[in-house]
Amino acid sequence: MINFSEDSMINLQKINNTDINKNVEALLLDGENIIGVYKTIRDQIVFTDKRIMTVDVKGITGKKQEIFTLPYSKIQYFGIQTVGFAELIPDSELALFFNNGLKASFEFTGNNDILEIGRTISKYALQ
Repeated sequence: MINFSEDSMINLQKINNTDINKNVEALLLDGENIIGVYKTIRDQIVFTDKRIMTVDVKGITGKKQEIFTLPYSKIQYFGIQTVGFAELIPDSELALFFNNGLKASFEFTGNNDILEIGRTISKYALQ
């Protein structure tokens, strides 16, 4: 299980939206739009216009997966760190704090949509 209170998902790299995990795709609601899909070596995180979905791949074969949904409506506050100028390894971070005390952290490398993700979270968290 991804333990959000202890660890963060690190080295998330942007991938094509069509490479979304098939189990996550099956859980998407009608009209739910994908903002961005990111992956580590095996795990995946999907940002939609309504929530964040994480996939923790288990075992040698990877057939067993734990999928968690983090609705934007439950976020109390959040913070982002954008990529700096002329960094050798461009990275950015997202920290989410939920109204039940849960914290989720994500570290992205390379090209990403951190500002669009932040704008989407603001839309739902500030209502």
